[in-house]
Amino acid sequence: MAARGTAQGQGGAGFTEGSILKHIVTTTLYGAIGLMTLFLVDLADLYFLSLLGQEELAAAVGYAGTLLFFSTSICIGFAIGTAAMVARNIGAGRREEAERLVLHNALATLVLTIPVAVVGFIYAPEFLAALGAEGRTLELAIVYLRIIFPSMPLLALAMAGGGVLRANALPRLAMWSTVGGGLVNAVLDPILIFGFGLDIVGAALGSVGARIAVFAIAWYGVVKRAQVLGRFQAPYFLSDTWPFLAVAMPAIATNLATPIGNSIMIKALATHGDDTVAGFAIVSRIIPVAFGTIFALSGAIGPIVGQNYGAERYDRVRTALWTAMAFSTLAVLLPALAFYLLEGQIARVFHATPGAAEVINIFASGVTLSFIFVGALFVANAAFNNLGRPLWATLSNWGRATIGTLPLVWLGDRYFGVTGILWGQGLGGVIFGIAAFVAALWLVHRRKLVAHPEADERFFRLPLQATTIYRGWIPSGAALRESEQGKDNPKR
Repeated sequence: MAARGTAQGQGGAGFTEGSILKHIVTTTLYGAIGLMTLFLVDLADLYFLSLLGQEELAAAVGYAGTLLFFSTSICIGFAIGTAAMVARNIGAGRREEAERLVLHNALATLVLTIPVAVVGFIYAPEFLAALGAEGRTLELAIVYLRIIFPSMPLLALAMAGGGVLRANALPRLAMWSTVGGGLVNAVLDPILIFGFGLDIVGAALGSVGARIAVFAIAWYGVVKRAQVLGRFQAPYFLSDTWPFLAVAMPAIATNLATPIGNSIMIKALATHGDDTVAGFAIVSRIIPVAFGTIFALSGAIGPIVGQNYGAERYDRVRTALWTAMAFSTLAVLLPALAFYLLEGQIARVFHATPGAAEVINIFASGVTLSFIFVGALFVANAAFNNLGRPLWATLSNWGRATIGTLPLVWLGDRYFGVTGILWGQGLGGVIFGIAAFVAALWLVHRRKLVAHPEADERFFRLPLQATTIYRGWIPSGAALRESEQGKDNPKR
Protein backbone atom coordinates (compact mmCIF):
# COMPACT_ATOMS: atom_id res chain seq x y z
CA MET A 1 0.00 0.00 0.00
CA ALA A 2 2.85 2.37 0.81
CA ALA A 3 4.40 1.76 -2.56
CA ARG A 4 1.13 2.62 -4.25
CA GLY A 5 0.91 5.91 -2.37
CA THR A 6 4.43 6.89 -3.32
CA ALA A 7 4.03 5.99 -6.91
CA GLN A 8 0.94 8.08 -7.29
CA GLY A 9 2.33 11.05 -5.50
CA GLN A 10 -0.10 10.64 -2.65
CA GLY A 11 2.30 11.50 0.11
CA GLY A 12 2.82 8.99 2.91
CA ALA A 13 5.42 8.48 5.62
CA GLY A 14 7.69 11.17 4.20
CA PHE A 15 8.55 12.68 7.60
CA THR A 16 10.50 9.64 8.80
CA GLU A 17 13.41 10.39 6.47
CA GLY A 18 15.32 13.48 5.43
CA SER A 19 16.04 16.77 7.18
CA ILE A 20 13.87 17.50 10.22
CA LEU A 21 14.49 21.22 9.80
CA LYS A 22 13.38 21.10 6.17
CA HIS A 23 10.20 19.21 7.08
CA ILE A 24 9.37 21.68 9.85
CA VAL A 25 10.10 24.80 7.83
CA THR A 26 8.31 23.56 4.70
CA THR A 27 5.23 22.23 6.47
CA THR A 28 4.98 25.23 8.81
CA LEU A 29 5.36 27.83 6.07
CA TYR A 30 2.70 26.16 3.93
CA GLY A 31 0.40 26.15 6.95
CA ALA A 32 1.34 29.72 7.90
CA ILE A 33 0.53 31.04 4.43
CA GLY A 34 -2.90 29.45 4.58
CA LEU A 35 -3.63 30.54 8.14
CA MET A 36 -2.38 34.07 7.60
CA THR A 37 -4.60 34.37 4.57
CA LEU A 38 -7.67 33.58 6.67
CA PHE A 39 -6.52 35.72 9.58
CA LEU A 40 -5.73 38.63 7.29
CA VAL A 41 -9.30 38.47 6.04
CA ASP A 42 -10.56 38.45 9.65
CA LEU A 43 -8.40 41.51 10.19
CA ALA A 44 -9.84 43.03 7.03
CA ASP A 45 -13.35 42.39 8.41
CA LEU A 46 -12.50 44.49 11.42
CA TYR A 47 -10.85 47.15 9.27
CA PHE A 48 -13.85 47.46 6.94
CA LEU A 49 -16.20 47.67 9.91
CA SER A 50 -13.98 50.32 11.55
CA LEU A 51 -14.44 52.49 8.44
CA LEU A 52 -18.13 52.71 9.30
CA GLY A 53 -17.14 54.75 12.36
CA GLN A 54 -19.18 52.77 14.88
CA GLU A 55 -17.29 51.69 18.00
CA GLU A 56 -20.03 49.15 18.81
CA LEU A 57 -19.26 47.15 15.65
CA ALA A 58 -15.64 46.47 16.65
CA ALA A 59 -16.67 45.67 20.23
CA ALA A 60 -19.41 43.31 18.95
CA VAL A 61 -16.88 41.41 16.85
CA GLY A 62 -14.64 41.19 19.93
CA TYR A 63 -17.37 39.65 22.09
CA ALA A 64 -18.64 37.31 19.34
CA GLY A 65 -15.11 36.37 18.38
CA THR A 66 -14.50 35.04 21.87
CA LEU A 67 -17.43 32.63 21.54
CA LEU A 68 -16.48 31.70 17.98
CA PHE A 69 -13.07 30.84 19.38
CA PHE A 70 -14.82 28.21 21.52
CA SER A 71 -16.35 26.57 18.45
CA THR A 72 -13.11 26.81 16.50
CA SER A 73 -11.23 25.20 19.39
CA ILE A 74 -13.62 22.24 19.31
CA CYS A 75 -13.08 21.93 15.56
CA ILE A 76 -9.31 22.04 16.00
CA GLY A 77 -9.54 19.28 18.61
CA PHE A 78 -11.34 16.96 16.21
CA ALA A 79 -8.82 17.82 13.49
CA ILE A 80 -5.94 16.99 15.85
CA GLY A 81 -7.55 13.64 16.66
CA THR A 82 -7.98 12.79 12.98
CA ALA A 83 -4.45 13.87 12.03
CA ALA A 84 -2.86 12.01 14.94
CA MET A 85 -4.63 8.72 14.18
CA VAL A 86 -3.98 8.92 10.44
CA ALA A 87 -0.32 9.99 10.80
CA ARG A 88 0.42 7.25 13.33
CA ASN A 89 -0.97 4.52 11.05
CA ILE A 90 0.79 5.88 7.98
CA GLY A 91 4.09 6.05 9.87
CA ALA A 92 3.63 2.42 10.91
CA GLY A 93 2.88 1.40 7.30
CA ARG A 94 -0.83 0.69 7.91
CA ARG A 95 -2.23 2.79 5.07
CA GLU A 96 -5.41 0.75 4.65
CA GLU A 97 -6.34 1.39 8.26
CA ALA A 98 -5.51 5.07 7.83
CA GLU A 99 -7.88 5.33 4.84
CA ARG A 100 -10.71 3.78 6.84
CA LEU A 101 -10.06 6.13 9.76
CA VAL A 102 -10.38 9.20 7.55
CA LEU A 103 -14.03 8.49 6.78
CA HIS A 104 -15.01 7.13 10.19
CA ASN A 105 -13.42 10.03 12.06
CA ALA A 106 -15.02 12.54 9.72
CA LEU A 107 -18.46 11.05 10.36
CA ALA A 108 -17.89 11.10 14.13
CA THR A 109 -16.82 14.76 13.85
CA LEU A 110 -20.00 15.67 11.98
CA VAL A 111 -22.29 13.90 14.45
CA LEU A 112 -20.66 15.52 17.47
CA THR A 113 -20.42 19.12 16.20
CA ILE A 114 -24.03 19.56 15.06
CA PRO A 115 -25.45 19.67 18.64
CA VAL A 116 -22.79 22.19 19.67
CA ALA A 117 -23.76 24.45 16.77
CA VAL A 118 -27.42 24.25 17.78
CA VAL A 119 -26.67 25.16 21.41
CA GLY A 120 -24.46 28.06 20.35
CA PHE A 121 -27.17 29.43 18.07
CA ILE A 122 -29.95 29.19 20.65
CA TYR A 123 -28.07 30.54 23.67
CA ALA A 124 -26.00 33.20 21.92
CA PRO A 125 -27.65 36.09 23.86
CA GLU A 126 -26.99 34.49 27.25
CA PHE A 127 -23.36 33.64 26.43
CA LEU A 128 -22.62 37.14 25.12
CA ALA A 129 -24.27 38.84 28.08
CA ALA A 130 -22.17 36.71 30.44
CA LEU A 131 -19.05 38.15 28.80
CA GLY A 132 -20.23 41.68 29.54
CA ALA A 133 -21.83 42.69 26.23
CA GLU A 134 -24.84 44.98 26.56
CA GLY A 135 -27.03 47.43 24.66
CA ARG A 136 -26.49 47.84 20.93
CA THR A 137 -23.14 46.04 21.13
CA LEU A 138 -24.96 42.95 22.43
CA GLU A 139 -27.58 43.13 19.64
CA LEU A 140 -24.90 43.36 16.93
CA ALA A 141 -22.88 40.51 18.44
CA ILE A 142 -25.96 38.24 18.50
CA VAL A 143 -26.62 38.86 14.80
CA TYR A 144 -22.97 38.20 13.88
CA LEU A 145 -22.76 35.03 15.98
CA ARG A 146 -26.04 33.51 14.82
CA ILE A 147 -25.03 33.78 11.17
CA ILE A 148 -21.61 32.14 11.61
CA PHE A 149 -22.27 29.54 14.32
CA PRO A 150 -24.42 27.15 12.23
CA SER A 151 -21.46 26.61 9.88
CA MET A 152 -19.41 25.06 12.70
CA PRO A 153 -19.76 21.41 11.47
CA LEU A 154 -18.53 22.51 8.04
CA LEU A 155 -15.51 24.19 9.63
CA ALA A 156 -14.76 21.06 11.66
CA LEU A 157 -14.76 18.88 8.54
CA ALA A 158 -12.67 21.44 6.66
CA MET A 159 -10.03 21.42 9.41
CA ALA A 160 -10.11 17.64 9.58
CA GLY A 161 -9.47 17.52 5.84
CA GLY A 162 -6.46 19.78 6.25
CA GLY A 163 -5.19 17.56 9.07
CA VAL A 164 -5.48 14.48 6.86
CA LEU A 165 -3.48 16.19 4.12
CA ARG A 166 -0.71 17.17 6.53
CA ALA A 167 -0.69 13.67 8.03
CA ASN A 168 -0.03 12.39 4.49
CA ALA A 169 2.94 14.78 4.14
CA LEU A 170 0.96 16.99 1.73
CA PRO A 171 1.07 20.39 3.45
CA ARG A 172 0.85 22.33 0.19
CA LEU A 173 -2.65 20.99 -0.46
CA ALA A 174 -3.69 21.92 3.06
CA MET A 175 -2.31 25.41 2.46
CA TRP A 176 -4.31 25.90 -0.73
CA SER A 177 -7.55 25.04 1.04
CA THR A 178 -7.11 27.86 3.54
CA VAL A 179 -5.73 30.26 0.95
CA GLY A 180 -8.77 29.58 -1.21
CA GLY A 181 -11.09 30.28 1.70
CA GLY A 182 -9.27 33.51 2.47
CA LEU A 183 -9.53 34.70 -1.10
CA VAL A 184 -13.27 33.98 -1.17
CA ASN A 185 -13.72 35.97 2.03
CA ALA A 186 -11.59 38.84 0.70
CA VAL A 187 -13.82 39.12 -2.36
CA LEU A 188 -17.12 38.78 -0.49
CA ASP A 189 -16.40 41.19 2.37
CA PRO A 190 -16.29 44.54 0.54
CA ILE A 191 -19.14 43.47 -1.76
CA LEU A 192 -21.43 42.49 1.11
CA ILE A 193 -20.38 45.12 3.67
CA PHE A 194 -20.31 48.14 1.36
CA GLY A 195 -21.86 47.07 -1.95
CA PHE A 196 -25.02 45.71 -0.37
CA GLY A 197 -24.76 47.82 2.78
CA LEU A 198 -25.04 44.79 5.06
CA ASP A 199 -22.46 45.98 7.62
CA ILE A 200 -21.84 43.30 10.24
CA VAL A 201 -24.21 40.88 8.49
CA GLY A 202 -22.05 41.11 5.37
CA ALA A 203 -18.89 40.38 7.37
CA ALA A 204 -20.54 37.29 8.88
CA LEU A 205 -21.78 35.99 5.51
CA GLY A 206 -18.29 36.45 4.07
CA SER A 207 -16.89 34.26 6.83
CA VAL A 208 -19.43 31.53 6.08
CA GLY A 209 -18.51 31.65 2.40
CA ALA A 210 -14.85 31.20 3.34
CA ARG A 211 -15.64 28.10 5.40
CA ILE A 212 -17.51 26.54 2.48
CA ALA A 213 -14.50 27.16 0.24
CA VAL A 214 -12.00 25.66 2.71
CA PHE A 215 -14.15 22.55 3.08
CA ALA A 216 -14.53 22.04 -0.67
CA ILE A 217 -10.83 22.46 -1.48
CA ALA A 218 -9.56 20.37 1.46
CA TRP A 219 -11.77 17.39 0.70
CA TYR A 220 -11.04 17.61 -2.99
CA GLY A 221 -7.41 17.13 -1.94
CA VAL A 222 -8.26 14.22 0.36
CA VAL A 223 -10.34 12.38 -2.25
CA LYS A 224 -8.66 13.22 -5.55
CA ARG A 225 -5.03 13.97 -4.73
CA ALA A 226 -4.19 12.08 -1.54
CA GLN A 227 -6.69 9.31 -2.43
CA VAL A 228 -6.90 8.41 1.24
CA LEU A 229 -10.67 8.33 1.78
CA GLY A 230 -11.70 4.77 2.64
CA ARG A 231 -15.10 3.11 2.60
CA PHE A 232 -17.53 3.00 5.49
CA GLN A 233 -17.22 -0.29 7.37
CA ALA A 234 -19.89 -0.55 10.03
CA PRO A 235 -18.18 -3.28 12.12
CA TYR A 236 -15.16 -1.01 12.61
CA PHE A 237 -16.93 2.31 13.14
CA LEU A 238 -17.19 2.21 16.94
CA SER A 239 -13.79 0.56 17.38
CA ASP A 240 -12.28 3.35 15.26
CA THR A 241 -14.24 6.09 16.99
CA TRP A 242 -13.16 5.38 20.57
CA PRO A 243 -9.38 5.73 19.95
CA PHE A 244 -10.13 8.84 17.88
CA LEU A 245 -12.12 10.37 20.73
CA ALA A 246 -9.39 9.37 23.20
CA VAL A 247 -7.16 11.86 21.37
CA ALA A 248 -9.78 14.34 20.15
CA MET A 249 -11.65 14.95 23.41
CA PRO A 250 -8.55 15.82 25.47
CA ALA A 251 -7.38 17.92 22.50
CA ILE A 252 -10.73 19.74 22.54
CA ALA A 253 -10.43 20.26 26.28
CA THR A 254 -6.90 21.53 25.67
CA ASN A 255 -7.98 24.00 23.01
CA LEU A 256 -11.01 25.19 24.98
CA ALA A 257 -8.62 26.49 27.60
CA THR A 258 -7.53 29.30 25.26
CA PRO A 259 -10.99 30.84 24.79
CA ILE A 260 -11.57 30.37 28.53
CA GLY A 261 -8.46 32.44 29.12
CA ASN A 262 -9.64 35.01 26.58
CA SER A 263 -13.03 35.12 28.29
CA ILE A 264 -11.29 36.00 31.53
CA MET A 265 -9.45 38.75 29.67
CA ILE A 266 -12.62 40.10 28.01
CA LYS A 267 -14.47 40.08 31.33
CA ALA A 268 -11.65 42.01 33.01
CA LEU A 269 -11.28 44.49 30.16
CA ALA A 270 -15.05 45.06 29.90
CA THR A 271 -14.93 46.87 33.25
CA HIS A 272 -12.74 49.48 31.55
CA GLY A 273 -15.25 50.20 28.74
CA ASP A 274 -16.21 49.14 25.22
CA ASP A 275 -13.25 50.95 23.68
CA THR A 276 -10.86 48.76 25.68
CA VAL A 277 -12.67 45.64 24.45
CA ALA A 278 -12.47 47.04 20.91
CA GLY A 279 -8.71 47.49 21.36
CA PHE A 280 -8.37 43.88 22.50
CA ALA A 281 -10.44 42.80 19.48
CA ILE A 282 -7.95 44.57 17.20
CA VAL A 283 -4.99 42.96 18.99
CA SER A 284 -6.70 39.55 18.87
CA ARG A 285 -7.05 39.85 15.08
CA ILE A 286 -3.44 41.00 14.65
CA ILE A 287 -1.92 38.25 16.83
CA PRO A 288 -2.68 35.37 14.41
CA VAL A 289 -1.35 37.42 11.50
CA ALA A 290 1.83 38.56 13.24
CA PHE A 291 2.47 35.20 14.89
CA GLY A 292 0.74 32.96 12.36
CA THR A 293 3.93 30.93 12.01
CA ILE A 294 3.75 29.55 15.56
CA PHE A 295 0.05 28.78 15.15
CA ALA A 296 0.87 26.88 11.96
CA LEU A 297 3.80 25.19 13.69
CA SER A 298 1.45 23.65 16.23
CA GLY A 299 -0.37 21.88 13.37
CA ALA A 300 2.79 21.08 11.39
CA ILE A 301 4.87 19.48 14.14
CA GLY A 302 2.14 16.99 15.10
CA PRO A 303 2.29 14.80 11.95
CA ILE A 304 6.11 14.91 12.02
CA VAL A 305 6.14 13.66 15.61
CA GLY A 306 3.32 11.19 14.91
CA GLN A 307 4.99 9.56 11.89
CA ASN A 308 8.38 9.21 13.61
CA TYR A 309 6.74 7.92 16.76
CA GLY A 310 4.85 5.32 14.71
CA ALA A 311 8.18 4.32 13.11
CA GLU A 312 9.91 4.31 16.56
CA ARG A 313 12.39 7.01 15.45
CA TYR A 314 12.65 8.59 18.90
CA ASP A 315 15.86 10.52 18.26
CA ARG A 316 14.12 12.23 15.33
CA VAL A 317 11.16 13.06 17.57
CA ARG A 318 13.45 14.76 20.09
CA THR A 319 15.30 16.60 17.32
CA ALA A 320 11.96 17.76 15.92
CA LEU A 321 10.97 19.31 19.25
CA TRP A 322 14.20 21.25 19.69
CA THR A 323 14.23 22.37 16.05
CA ALA A 324 10.62 23.50 16.30
CA MET A 325 11.41 25.48 19.45
CA ALA A 326 14.31 27.30 17.79
CA PHE A 327 12.23 28.02 14.71
CA SER A 328 9.35 29.26 16.87
CA THR A 329 11.59 31.68 18.78
CA LEU A 330 12.83 33.27 15.57
CA ALA A 331 9.27 33.43 14.24
CA VAL A 332 8.24 35.50 17.28
CA LEU A 333 11.18 37.90 17.56
CA LEU A 334 10.87 39.40 14.08
CA PRO A 335 7.13 40.24 14.12
CA ALA A 336 7.39 41.39 17.75
CA LEU A 337 9.95 43.98 16.64
CA ALA A 338 7.70 45.05 13.75
CA PHE A 339 4.73 45.33 16.11
CA TYR A 340 6.75 47.58 18.42
CA LEU A 341 7.83 49.87 15.59
CA LEU A 342 4.38 50.11 13.97
CA GLU A 343 2.00 50.26 16.94
CA GLY A 344 1.16 53.93 16.31
CA GLN A 345 0.31 53.30 12.68
CA ILE A 346 -1.82 50.29 13.65
CA ALA A 347 -3.91 52.42 16.01
CA ARG A 348 -4.43 55.03 13.30
CA VAL A 349 -5.34 52.54 10.57
CA PHE A 350 -8.08 51.04 12.74
CA HIS A 351 -9.30 54.45 13.91
CA ALA A 352 -8.68 53.36 17.50
CA THR A 353 -10.11 55.47 20.30
CA PRO A 354 -7.74 56.45 23.15
CA GLY A 355 -8.76 53.41 25.20
CA ALA A 356 -8.27 51.04 22.27
CA ALA A 357 -4.94 52.66 21.38
CA GLU A 358 -3.75 52.11 24.96
CA VAL A 359 -4.35 48.36 24.66
CA ILE A 360 -2.42 48.24 21.37
CA ASN A 361 0.47 50.21 22.86
CA ILE A 362 0.77 48.01 25.96
CA PHE A 363 0.72 44.84 23.91
CA ALA A 364 3.34 46.12 21.46
CA SER A 365 5.65 47.32 24.23
CA GLY A 366 6.77 43.86 25.36
CA VAL A 367 3.83 41.51 25.89
CA THR A 368 4.50 40.18 22.38
CA LEU A 369 7.69 38.46 23.61
CA SER A 370 5.63 36.11 25.77
CA PHE A 371 4.63 34.36 22.54
CA ILE A 372 8.06 32.72 22.48
CA PHE A 373 6.81 30.62 25.38
CA VAL A 374 3.35 30.22 23.88
CA GLY A 375 5.17 28.65 20.93
CA ALA A 376 6.92 26.26 23.33
CA LEU A 377 3.52 25.34 24.75
CA PHE A 378 2.12 24.68 21.26
CA VAL A 379 5.05 22.43 20.35
CA ALA A 380 4.77 20.52 23.62
CA ASN A 381 1.01 20.01 23.23
CA ALA A 382 1.47 18.64 19.72
CA ALA A 383 4.01 16.17 21.12
CA PHE A 384 1.65 15.13 23.95
CA ASN A 385 -1.22 14.52 21.50
CA ASN A 386 0.93 12.37 19.22
CA LEU A 387 2.82 10.46 21.90
CA GLY A 388 -0.25 9.06 23.62
CA ARG A 389 -0.52 11.63 26.42
CA PRO A 390 -3.26 14.03 25.25
CA LEU A 391 -4.32 14.71 28.85
CA TRP A 392 -0.93 16.27 29.48
CA ALA A 393 -1.73 18.81 26.77
CA THR A 394 -5.08 19.41 28.44
CA LEU A 395 -3.47 20.04 31.81
CA SER A 396 -0.82 22.38 30.43
CA ASN A 397 -3.29 24.50 28.49
CA TRP A 398 -5.84 24.64 31.29
CA GLY A 399 -3.11 25.46 33.75
CA ARG A 400 -2.12 28.41 31.62
CA ALA A 401 -5.75 29.53 31.11
CA THR A 402 -6.75 29.27 34.78
CA ILE A 403 -4.04 29.48 37.44
CA GLY A 404 -1.74 31.00 34.84
CA THR A 405 -4.27 33.69 33.90
CA LEU A 406 -6.99 34.37 36.48
CA PRO A 407 -4.90 35.27 39.55
CA LEU A 408 -2.27 37.14 37.54
CA VAL A 409 -4.89 39.10 35.58
CA TRP A 410 -6.82 39.87 38.77
CA LEU A 411 -3.71 41.11 40.57
CA GLY A 412 -2.58 43.04 37.51
CA ASP A 413 -5.97 44.69 37.13
CA ARG A 414 -6.09 45.63 40.80
CA TYR A 415 -2.67 47.27 40.91
CA PHE A 416 -1.91 48.33 37.34
CA GLY A 417 -5.24 48.43 35.47
CA VAL A 418 -5.26 47.54 31.77
CA THR A 419 -1.46 47.23 31.73
CA GLY A 420 -1.55 44.65 34.50
CA ILE A 421 -4.27 42.62 32.75
CA LEU A 422 -2.24 42.20 29.56
CA TRP A 423 1.07 41.52 31.32
CA GLY A 424 -0.61 39.08 33.69
CA GLN A 425 -1.76 36.90 30.82
CA GLY A 426 1.70 37.09 29.22
CA LEU A 427 3.48 35.96 32.40
CA GLY A 428 1.21 32.93 32.69
CA GLY A 429 2.24 31.90 29.17
CA VAL A 430 5.92 32.11 30.12
CA ILE A 431 5.55 29.87 33.17
CA PHE A 432 3.49 27.14 31.54
CA GLY A 433 5.35 27.23 28.22
CA ILE A 434 8.63 26.34 29.92
CA ALA A 435 7.06 23.63 32.08
CA ALA A 436 5.23 21.98 29.16
CA PHE A 437 8.28 21.90 26.88
CA VAL A 438 10.45 20.23 29.54
CA ALA A 439 7.68 17.68 30.13
CA ALA A 440 7.49 16.91 26.38
CA LEU A 441 11.23 16.23 26.21
CA TRP A 442 10.95 13.93 29.22
CA LEU A 443 8.05 12.03 27.64
CA VAL A 444 10.08 11.36 24.48
CA HIS A 445 12.97 10.14 26.64
CA ARG A 446 10.66 7.84 28.57
CA ARG A 447 9.10 6.39 25.42
CA LYS A 448 12.53 5.62 24.04
CA LEU A 449 13.59 3.75 27.19
CA VAL A 450 10.43 1.66 27.19
CA ALA A 451 10.74 0.77 23.50
CA HIS A 452 14.53 0.20 23.51
CA PRO A 453 15.75 -1.42 26.76
CA GLU A 454 19.34 -1.26 25.58
CA ALA A 455 19.19 2.56 25.62
CA ASP A 456 19.68 2.76 29.40
CA GLU A 457 20.48 6.46 29.54
CA ARG A 458 19.33 9.36 31.67
CA PHE A 459 17.36 12.42 30.77
CA PHE A 460 19.70 14.62 32.80
CA ARG A 461 23.18 13.20 32.38
CA LEU A 462 24.53 14.13 35.83
CA PRO A 463 26.80 12.01 38.09
CA LEU A 464 24.09 11.79 40.76
CA GLN A 465 22.62 8.38 40.02
CA ALA A 466 22.08 7.14 43.57
CA THR A 467 20.63 10.43 44.83
CA THR A 468 18.32 11.05 41.91
CA ILE A 469 16.98 7.50 41.91
CA TYR A 470 16.41 7.67 45.66
CA ARG A 471 14.59 10.95 45.44
CA GLY A 472 12.48 9.69 42.56
CA TRP A 473 13.42 12.46 40.15
CA ILE A 474 15.24 10.41 37.53
CA PRO A 475 14.41 6.68 37.68
CA SER A 476 16.82 4.25 36.08
CA GLY A 477 15.94 2.65 32.76
CA ALA A 478 15.21 -0.69 34.43
CA ALA A 479 12.99 0.87 37.09
CA LEU A 480 11.18 2.94 34.50
CA ARG A 481 10.48 -0.06 32.28
CA GLU A 482 9.16 -1.97 35.25
CA SER A 483 6.84 0.88 36.20
CA GLU A 484 5.63 1.22 32.63
CA GLN A 485 4.68 -2.44 32.16
CA GLY A 486 0.97 -2.69 31.55
CA LYS A 487 0.58 1.08 31.49
CA ASP A 488 2.39 2.40 28.42
CA ASN A 489 2.52 0.78 25.05
CA PRO A 490 4.23 3.03 22.49
CA LYS A 491 2.66 1.15 19.63
CA ARG A 492 -0.87 1.54 20.93
